[in-house]
Amino acid sequence: MEIISVFDMFKIGVGPSSSHTLGPWKAGTAFVGELKEKHGLENVQTVEIHLFGSLALTGIGHGTDIAVLLGLSGEDPETIPVDNVQTIPKEIYQTKKLHLNGEHWITFHQIQNLTFHFDKQLPFHPNGLQFKAWDKNDTLLMDDKYYSVGGGFITKGEKVADLKTTVPPYHCDTAEGLLRHCRENNFSISKMVLENENTWRTEKETKDRVWTIWNVMKDCVFRGCHTEGNLPGGLNVGRRAKAINQRLLGKLTYRNYDEWIETIHDLECTFQQIMKWISCFAMAVNEENADFGRVVTAPTNGAAGVIPAVLHYYICFANEKATKEDIIKFLLTASEIGSLFKKRATISAAMGGCQAEIGVSSAMAAAALTEALGGTVEQALLAAEVAMEHHLGMTCDPIGGLVQIPCIERNSMGAIKAIMATNIALDSDPSKAKVTLDQVIKTMWETALDMNHKYKETSQGGLATNVSVAEC
Repeated sequence: MEIISVFDMFKIGVGPSSSHTLGPWKAGTAFVGELKEKHGLENVQTVEIHLFGSLALTGIGHGTDIAVLLGLSGEDPETIPVDNVQTIPKEIYQTKKLHLNGEHWITFHQIQNLTFHFDKQLPFHPNGLQFKAWDKNDTLLMDDKYYSVGGGFITKGEKVADLKTTVPPYHCDTAEGLLRHCRENNFSISKMVLENENTWRTEKETKDRVWTIWNVMKDCVFRGCHTEGNLPGGLNVGRRAKAINQRLLGKLTYRNYDEWIETIHDLECTFQQIMKWISCFAMAVNEENADFGRVVTAPTNGAAGVIPAVLHYYICFANEKATKEDIIKFLLTASEIGSLFKKRATISAAMGGCQAEIGVSSAMAAAALTEALGGTVEQALLAAEVAMEHHLGMTCDPIGGLVQIPCIERNSMGAIKAIMATNIALDSDPSKAKVTLDQVIKTMWETALDMNHKYKETSQGGLATNVSVAEC
């Protein structure tokens, strides 16, 4: 039984990848914490890091080495100054010294102590990593393996380390179970989630934390819409969101996020312009993500732009009077749909291809938007089903192992599909639907199992092999 909170699905972190950056970062933090508890850091001489499978094949492009070093250094992905994300690892490589947990200096040589095993994979999951630590007498103190299983979740191969243990009153593993709880208690999906979250904290604490999540999302959108330049990694991909924002607004001026939204409200947008805004919102987030910016996993970093884009569509064009409560409900609903995929399938591209990232995020956004626009629980589940149905089989083939091509544009497509799925659901009678959300989740997992390994975030197939880095 997996018990998942809204804050398991939405995690504040640093780009570019939840499974290849945030997860390994958390694994490094977990390892150094256990090492300190069992042996004391003052006894440690050095550590080794071994990256396997997908973490090796696309690790450099995803900043996996950077993330692990920051985790071992005791840095927090929620609070670290973004400028330090790349400077701290550079200093470690240059000085050959690592400040373990910010408490104890150890020797660390990049070539000797950090190994990418491109042709090996650990048995439990494609995203495997191993830590070893020695004392001053060259005695092995610890040898631990971790797996980053998507969305920033980590495990040692048995159970995910950061899930809850207390069972909430309306726990469910399936859409059918969710629907039953909502019908029996006359709940919306967001209300059911809120009641479950009360198991672990007060309602005010939950809402305050969700509001913090939203503020990180909106700040990310705003930054992305006002930052230009090329993204790191060697592909020379230029940021586009700022230029789109400027073209849509012309000479209109504003001083901050709130004034920016009010300016957009005052526009008389055509259908085509609204579509451009949705794309702008989504790409802004994933350009920030690709640039090691602070984002919210939703449910992953690679798909972090879909939900903020659809939520901005909601507050800018569908309900300009949307309240704080409306936004909180939107995110609560989205999280529950994501948890169903996490429990019954996967949200890891290394396990399921991009259907597990963009597809899941699109389903999450579609259900949330449907409820926000007055749809029933049945219609919200239908919207999620429709959104995922049209992402089935989507591969993950990032060029150069970077979360840039086709990942940034793919978030725009996921957002548009979510809105279209909502419109279909709101104009449909769910009782006449031929396909259920549970059937789609099952199909998605079977598709993931059947998918060729090279299309699962390895950069060994698809666009990643047909388009060379040199051509970019």
